Amino acid sequence: MKKLTLIAVAALSLTACQHDSLTDSSSPFDMKPTSAEYITASALPVTTVNADITTNTTWSGVIELDGNIAVKNGATLTIQPGTFIKAKPNAAGEGRGVLIITKTGSINATGTESQPIIFTSYRLLDGNENTTANPGDFGGVVLLGDAPTNVPTTTTVEGLPTNNPEFYFGGSNSGHSAGIMKYVRIEFAGYDFVGANSGNEVNALTLAGVGSGTTIDHIQVSYGQDDSYEFFGGTVNASNLVSFAAEDDNFDFDNGYTGTITCALSLADSNSSHTTSGGVSDTNGIELDNNAGGTSTALLTHPVINNLTIVGPSTNVLSPVSGVGPAYENGIHIRRNGRLTLNNAVVTGYPVGIKVEGTGSELSSATNYSSVYVHGFTTSVTGAGTSGIPAANLLTGSSAALWGMTQPFFNNGGWNVSPRNCGDFQGLWTKYDFSIVE
Repeated sequence: MKKLTLIAVAALSLTACQHDSLTDSSSPFDMKPTSAEYITASALPVTTVNADITTNTTWSGVIELDGNIAVKNGATLTIQPGTFIKAKPNAAGEGRGVLIITKTGSINATGTESQPIIFTSYRLLDGNENTTANPGDFGGVVLLGDAPTNVPTTTTVEGLPTNNPEFYFGGSNSGHSAGIMKYVRIEFAGYDFVGANSGNEVNALTLAGVGSGTTIDHIQVSYGQDDSYEFFGGTVNASNLVSFAAEDDNFDFDNGYTGTITCALSLADSNSSHTTSGGVSDTNGIELDNNAGGTSTALLTHPVINNLTIVGPSTNVLSPVSGVGPAYENGIHIRRNGRLTLNNAVVTGYPVGIKVEGTGSELSSATNYSSVYVHGFTTSVTGAGTSGIPAANLLTGSSAALWGMTQPFFNNGGWNVSPRNCGDFQGLWTKYDFSIVE
């Protein structure tokens, strides 16, 4: 790590920095959970937000969320490029701030490649480069909309207080717009305020009933305590998504989500923490359900994913929680009447590559089977629809397949996912290091 040069606050403007003055781009995707890269930002004044946003508001610099903050009543929250957002720790020292864009609010969080918008741990902005962050230090970002779902429109989004109409999602407006999130990083987010695996967790980025008028592009979620991304119904499309070192699932789809994801990467860090259920790993690249009960509905969960790369560890590591069994479960798990269409997909480094189970669940026949490549340590594919994948595209064994990538495993050094670098995953926007260096 290069030595950081500290500059007086009066002479510093994060949003004014030139591209070539930020980081050493020779070591892309430097995912280090240490505050050294944030020393410069930690010297900036902090603006604390402790009330809901009901009029048009702009954030810049360093923002501290004191509790859950809702954007509502027609207000638009604009977040300037280079802004850092953290949560104020509560009495137990936990940062639990959640930013909620309700059905009646919108967000304009448009970062840039050299100045992304960063939701992160308060620990990384404490001025001490030896401090490390923890998953759950930041609550998460929630977008709500009135696009179609397969649950009642009086359903409260997971992780927020129930019976509050402000937190309802779903409706009949498939073109709903929650605004724009572009070049945004969300780090060390998520929590389960009820208890582990309660089914009512805050994810790093939640999109519930969000419509196709919304822009979700170049988003990176790292070290989330629960899922990196969860889509509860809706029609929103998303592109250039990175999920790194999720504690639970990297991408989770349910409640009738029918949008299209283009260019997505799920990347494991074998040293990260993992959720377990009954002592068994519950960490998947993708988890997909129609609904919690697995019932058939008029609107089924059926996303289309184009250009998907799911990379687990290179070997079948044991669970750091239970000490036995694999730390990971399935690359893709389709269940409970869920459907999935894949085009140009690579899955590697999970015990099971693609698992389809339960009545009505399937890897859809709309899939371009010849473009799907799957490795599993024990099982490559199993279940409805997977028989269409050519046998030559399926591998098993104790070492994960490269599938033509240079070196896709994060823990093996020299990480390089090329030629599957569709979203500039090794570019400046994915780096932790946004400080000026010598």
